[in-house]
Formats: sequence, C-alpha cells, structure tokens
Amino acid sequence: MDVRVGVRVEGLVQGVGFRPFVHGLATGLGLSGLVGNDAGGVFIEVEGAPAVVGRFLDGLRTRPPRLAVVQRVTTRELRADGRGGFTIVGSDASGERRALVSWDSATCDDCLREMRDPDDRRYGYAFINCTNCGPRFTIVKDVPYDRPRTTMAGFTMCGPCAAEYGDPADRRFHAQPVCCPTCGPSLTLRPHAGEPLPGARALLAAGAVLAVKGLGGYHLAVRAASEDAVAALRARKHREDKPFAVMVPDLAAARTLCVLSDAEEALLTGPRRPIVLARRHPDAALAGAVAPGSGHVGLMLPYTPLHHLLVTEPVVLTSGNVSDEAIAYRDDDALERLRDIADAFLLHDRPIHVRTDDSVVRIFQGRTLPVRRSRGYTPEPVPVAKGRPVLACGAELKNTFCLARDGQAFISHHIGDLENYETLRAFEEGIEHFRRLFDITPELVAYDPHPEYLSTKYALEQAMPSVAVQHHHAHIASCLADNGVDGPVIGVAFDGTGYGTDGTLWGGEFLVADLRGFERAGHLEPVPMPGGAAAIREPWRMAAAYGVPEDLPIARRPDWPTVTEMAERRINAPLTSSMGRLFDAVAAVLGVRDRINYEGQAAIELEQRADPAERTAYSATITGEFTIMGRDLLDAVVADLKTGVPVPVIAARFHNGVATLIVDAASRIREERGLGVVALSGGVFQNMLLLERAVSGLSDAGFEVLTHHRVPPNDGGISLGQAAVATAQQGAERLARRGVR
Repeated sequence: MDVRVGVRVEGLVQGVGFRPFVHGLATGLGLSGLVGNDAGGVFIEVEGAPAVVGRFLDGLRTRPPRLAVVQRVTTRELRADGRGGFTIVGSDASGERRALVSWDSATCDDCLREMRDPDDRRYGYAFINCTNCGPRFTIVKDVPYDRPRTTMAGFTMCGPCAAEYGDPADRRFHAQPVCCPTCGPSLTLRPHAGEPLPGARALLAAGAVLAVKGLGGYHLAVRAASEDAVAALRARKHREDKPFAVMVPDLAAARTLCVLSDAEEALLTGPRRPIVLARRHPDAALAGAVAPGSGHVGLMLPYTPLHHLLVTEPVVLTSGNVSDEAIAYRDDDALERLRDIADAFLLHDRPIHVRTDDSVVRIFQGRTLPVRRSRGYTPEPVPVAKGRPVLACGAELKNTFCLARDGQAFISHHIGDLENYETLRAFEEGIEHFRRLFDITPELVAYDPHPEYLSTKYALEQAMPSVAVQHHHAHIASCLADNGVDGPVIGVAFDGTGYGTDGTLWGGEFLVADLRGFERAGHLEPVPMPGGAAAIREPWRMAAAYGVPEDLPIARRPDWPTVTEMAERRINAPLTSSMGRLFDAVAAVLGVRDRINYEGQAAIELEQRADPAERTAYSATITGEFTIMGRDLLDAVVADLKTGVPVPVIAARFHNGVATLIVDAASRIREERGLGVVALSGGVFQNMLLLERAVSGLSDAGFEVLTHHRVPPNDGGISLGQAAVATAQQGAERLARRGVR
C-alpha cells in the first residue's frame, strides 16, 4: 500500500536548485507529489511505496545539489490521495522565516563553457548564471528567495529565458538571476564610447586606473606588472603601503606569481573564490608596489563572468574607495567618490543590494584561516547554543555584527572600521537587512565595554536588555564557538588593544575561560603607551616606553626625550599589556618600521624579516603574580643587535620566544587548574610564523590546541564571541532560577 509523507527540509535550500533536484529525484523514482518554497525552507509531499519513499528521503540527505546545505529533514504522515504526477508549486511567503540565503558563488564550468561558445546565445555575456552559480546574497532583498524579491526584479525575462526558468529539467529552473543579452543587465564604459569590454581591456593595457562594478561593490583595477599604474593607484587612493590583491585569469597564471599548496589551489578554484594569501614566487612578474615589504601576495581567480571576460593578465583588483572608507556600491556614490581615482568606469545596471567586500583567507595546517570573512561565506551561519535572539554589535575595527537565534549565528559581511559616517551607516543598514532577511527580532544586545566604540554606543541606544562582553573574553569565546566547544579552556588572547576590566588596555592575556565567563590568569607586563593612539601609529614610541638604551639609533630622534618623559611620568600614556605593542617595539628597535601606514604593519613586516630556519628562542620571566616580563624579550633583542646578530635571526628568536612563553604560561596554568585545552585568538595570531611555532610547542607539550577556521581571529570574529557569551549566560541564568548549578 502506498504512503504519503509530508517533508520539511531546512538549511541552505533556496536559490541552489533544490526544487528541480527534488522534482528529478521524485520522478526518477516514480513518486507523485509536490515541492515548493516557503519562509522556512522547502516543503514536500511525496507518495509511493514505503521502500521507494525511504530511498527518496535518503537521497534528500545524502545527494543534495552542489551549493545546498541540508541541516534538517523532518517528516509527517499524510493521507494518500492517489493522484499522479509530481509538481513544483508556487512559493508561500507567509509564516516565520527560517530559510537560509546562499552566499554568492563563482561562475560554474557549465556557464563558462556556454559563455565561451560562439554558437551559444549567451556567448560573451557578462551576467551568465544558473542554479549552480552566480549572485545570491548581494542581490536578495527578502525571502522566500524569488526573483521579485531580488534586484533582478526590474529585468523581465525574454521568451527563451522564461522557458528555461519554467522547465524543471533545465539547470536554470527558477534560477532567480537568469537572463541573457536580450533581457538582462548590460555593460557601459564611461566616459568612453564603443564596446565596453574591448575598451576596458585596452584602457588597462594602456596603464589606466579602471573602476569596475562587481558583485558586491566597486573595484579599482590596474595592470599588476606596471610600476607606473600601481604607483598611480596608490597615490590617488591614498594607500601608501598596504598590499593590493591581484586577480589572475587562471590557475596557470597564479602559479607564475606564487608557490601554491594543494589546499591553496583548491581555495582559489573553489566556488567561494576568496583572496588567498600565498607565498610570492621569486620570479613573479609583479610591480614592487603591489605588496611592498611582503613575501606574500593576495591572489584570487575570477568569480564572475565579467571578471573572466575582462582579466586576461594579472591585475590589481582592490576595493573601490579611498583608504579607510567603505567600499562604494551605489552607482551615483561610486561616480562621485571615485572620480579623482579612476580614469574610466566599467558599469552595469544590475543593482547591488548589500555591499560585500572580498573575503581574505590563509591556509594553516591544511585548514582555512580567515582574515576577512565576507563574500563567498556570508551569510552562512555558525552553530551556537540555543537561546533568546541576540544582536551582537562587534568591535570598532574590522567590524562585523552578528544576529543569533535557534542555534544559528548569522555573522555579517565585513563592515570595516567604524570611524566615519558612511561605514556606520553600512553597519546600521546591515543590521536592519539581516533582521528582516532572517526574521530575527533580538531580545538582547551584546557589546564591547569600550565606552567610545560606535558599536557600543549603538548597542546602548537599543530598547532592550544589554550585556557587556569583555573584548578578550569575546576573542576566546569566538574561537570556542568556531570549534563547537563550550570550555573551560586556557585562552590566549593576543592583539593590539582591548578595554580591560581594570580600565587599562589589555592585549597580552592568558584567560581561564568558557562561554559564560572568564578569569584573567596572567598577562604581559603593562607598560605606558606614550601619546595613546599616537603610539599605535608610531611604534618607536613603544620602544621608548620599554626603556631601550639611549645609545641605539632609534633613540637619536629629537623627540625621544619628550616621549620618554611622557612614559616615565605617565602623561597621556595609558597602560597596556598588549602583545601587539611589544611587536611594535621590537620592529622599531630593529629598524624594520618606526611609523605605520596601516594597522599591524610593523608586526607584519617583522614577521616577513624573520628567518624561519632559526630555532633559538629568547626567554621571558613569569613572576609569581603571573606577570610575563615582555621587556626580557626586548632586552635580548637589544643585546643581540649590539653584537651584530643579523636582524632576520633576531626577529626569528623573538617570535620563538613569544611562542615559548605561551607554552610556559599554559603549562603553569595546567598545573594549577588541570586544563589541557588551549584556544588561540586575537589579531596577533594572524602571524603565521608565531602561530605555527605556538601550536607546535603546545602540541609537543601535550595540549589540545584550538585555532580559528570559520571566523577570523582578529576583531572580525568578535561579534560571534559576543553572541556566544550572551547566549551562554542566558542559559546559566535559566539554570540558576531552577536551582541547577
């Protein structure tokens, strides 16, 4: 006897070809029924022999489409009606929204073949896509994910496209951005006349700076081999030293610029297509100004049809903005803000709903280590504990926000540094969009306790209960949530700065922490920051604060005595235990960098100078009160420098010394607390040499080590940590009310 089963599929199942997949699976098995989208995901009714229905359900779970993520399949018995055929029904927009929205996916091989086929009607078309690829998050306005709720709503499909869209057997069935040259978006090149793509390629070849409207915003492009073009872009963009990303036409070109591992090549060619930081090839044909002072290059492959058509040789492809501003994504704004940078604009008329920067990743021990999580990853959720809906507002720098509910944390795209009105507006607009898209009405807001953060001020303006989450606790909680662990652990939080519970600036912290709370078990010795924020911009000030000898070259600066006095008398010199500031001091003493042009530059260049073959380590005293004497490391640096030890060897010994003190401090905590798991978080752990040495040393000492792999260790992961802490504290409060400890 036949049975009829109602099925609900939750997860990433809209906009990924799930309904035609279900249709094909059911008809292939001879089953009848229906499938459709609603606000919660996909609903199915299927009727047939029990064993065959069982095979159908197994196929749903084990063989979903390429971009789909099936989180849960639930079933219920229905009354069999005996009707034949299997249909795809219209979407139901009512009810509570639980459907996930797909991240933007790189152009698939099938679409590329069509785009390159002179006999195909989409030959050379810059907006070709199907259910397996193309824009999703950047064009969707609401759910269920249907064309009228995207920025493609203004493009009426022609007959052939409508036929594909309505054919369950076609791979463009209900591909919401489906279009062709007859009915879809088109390119224009301003102020030049003629065919846009040939004109744009000619401009790049001639050394021009080209603004290109992409998937999530505007990019600025120049030939990566042209010293003059790259220098012009730096000057106009006001970006002195920070490395540029480079897009190459294919993997073969990537291999001429960088030495790539299998994992790096897989990331470069995968559907997410992030910028991958890879080791520069010694013979790379790149202008020196692409990545000054760096042995690495940020590489990416084309991820839109437009990129495939435009990029025929390596090009710098950097965000379309003046340094420190939000990326431009609206046409009128881009034409105004970029007019003094770009010589020409390659535009299209498909609106971008959400500005989304490119993601940046590294590979560490075969796994992804995110540096910036945005396009290609957002808004894929990270699992967390269940609790009341939470809004976590993140930090001031590298800001992301996070909305969490029902065990899922939706971390935003990269917002940037909340230092100007445009970025703050992007932050506020992003929160409203996520609230609407995922139907989340937060009942609790989590924030960083630093009183001057704009994200904190926003949080405290909200009409709901709030919880402050200390910055470094949020870092460790982020690492725990990233790894699906509750704790307790030994948390090592190393970064540039964070507001401490004692009113000083922390950043070299050893915590005993779980998701509910933390204890500061140890920390780097606090030292003054002469001039406050000026000491971040001018690392030589930290060398003065640490009291390095006055016979060093760095101490010959005319303002050295003034800054030394500021540190000694604590005049405009807040105390900091920051590991990032210790790296700055060492970089300044070694003559690597005494003034920075972008965040973390001194430490980044110090890592680049270090000799990876050197294994000797400096040592640091740990006092009985568990203060780690960072000046011991700096004293050893100075001693070696005075005896003529090469800078690369000294830099490596310093890195090894920091790794050693991590192992020593963690071992002491293990003896006292019995904890055997260490979580490493904070921006300092983007330093691959330090991370490798620390993980190796901890593992050799018998520790289990947790590192990041889904969210960045820097402040881009803070919002996830805040959300995880707020949710865990809710759970603890509920248990306390019930008398459970």
